[in-house]
Amino acid sequence: MNDDHKLPEDCGDMADVRRGVDATDRELIALLDRRFGYMRAAARIKTDRGVVRDEARKAEVIRNAAEDAAARGLPRERIEALWELLVESSIAYELTEWDRIRA
Repeated sequence: MNDDHKLPEDCGDMADVRRGVDATDRELIALLDRRFGYMRAAARIKTDRGVVRDEARKAEVIRNAAEDAAARGLPRERIEALWELLVESSIAYELTEWDRIRA
């Protein structure tokens, strides 16, 4: 845990909660930066633009996230919707990067 925020179970007031949410958001952005880095790597590695979109892989990624969410007691349907947006955004980003690399 970072010193600037408490774990949820240790929060005593809304200031603690807000610091924790803000810190978690920063961590999520850092993780998204890494995830989109993998999209840049995929764009570099894939030699055919047509294979960027892989519906079977997309379904697998969303299913894995939904199952993980459900196992943690999180709202499965909401996580599925978030991952749908995340994966579609990742595909769009990868296509843009694929085109940029080969311009």
